Amino acid sequence: MQDMIGVLYEPLLETIYMVGVSTLFTVLIGLPLGTVIVITSDNHIMPKKVLNTVLSYIVNITRSFPFIILMISIFPLTKFIVGKKIGTTAAIVPLVFAATPFFARLVETSLREIPWGVIEAALSMGSTTMQIIRRVMIPEALSSIVLGITTTVISILGYSAMAGSIGGGGLGDLAIMYGYQRWQTDIMIITVIVLVILVQIIQSIGNRIAKRLDKNKV
Repeated sequence: MQDMIGVLYEPLLETIYMVGVSTLFTVLIGLPLGTVIVITSDNHIMPKKVLNTVLSYIVNITRSFPFIILMISIFPLTKFIVGKKIGTTAAIVPLVFAATPFFARLVETSLREIPWGVIEAALSMGSTTMQIIRRVMIPEALSSIVLGITTTVISILGYSAMAGSIGGGGLGDLAIMYGYQRWQTDIMIITVIVLVILVQIIQSIGNRIAKRLDKNKV
């Protein structure tokens, strides 16, 4: 049992590190991106058709890449940013590239669910675009956005497991090294169980936070 814990310990930390840092950058980039896509759409507070179309195309094109292909295709960029193509830190770059457009679309969906009357009331009181975004749109959609972050974290966790197939480290790398290359079924099973537990914990925490924010809003 101690040997099993020893084998799992470092890959688990690597996975938590990859997922945590990737989620941070994904939210920092995806939240503004999704917001801009919404407010620049037709009949919204800052309609700009060209900008909206360009951003939508970029998001759609990026989302169309299978993660494993995306990871390989941006090797030069990854090396430019972190100094190497593979490894735990290097895997963060493609993870962010893959998760950001996904999260941006979730943010877009959340913000579009806000009743237009709420935004219209803020406009009638002379609120600026930034004030509407910060004081009306984000607070109104915060519970839904938290659920979107939760879904994104779980997706990043799945992506991080795939990153292990080409030296990304973490639990995915462990599963391939021991479960596939060495046919140690017990380690493969334990790795899957750990991933399932992580997903359950992430989903539970996200649901609780979203529920509490929803109650506070009411």
